[in-house]
Amino acid sequence: MEEGEIDEVIALLAEAGAIDDESFARRFAADKRLLAGWGPDRIEVTLQGRGVPREHIEAALSAEDDGALCERATSLLLAREMSCTSERGRERALGLLVRRGFPLEVAYDAVRAAERRLSEAA
Repeated sequence: MEEGEIDEVIALLAEAGAIDDESFARRFAADKRLLAGWGPDRIEVTLQGRGVPREHIEAALSAEDDGALCERATSLLLAREMSCTSERGRERALGLLVRRGFPLEVAYDAVRAAERRLSEAA
């Protein structure tokens, strides 16, 4: 297949709605939040690597506010039964969240929230 034919097929697919970066970004972000427990930083980097335009990435990431993001990070720690009651446990929990792509400030807040919940449950 020649380059001109490839461009024509891509144009036809885009016109038919089969190629939609905005929809892809929204679905990808939602799936990674729900199924993989990724934070917005990791989702953003991955979408950028796939060539998704910046405005579509920002729209996909705006679906979750800071409160919901912190709650999701806290729930992730509690579901994994991460101990946040010792310095070592807090460091491990913080590291997990940062590796998953949660912003550092959100990760700190989530570790503190998990620590409070664990203290209240004890």
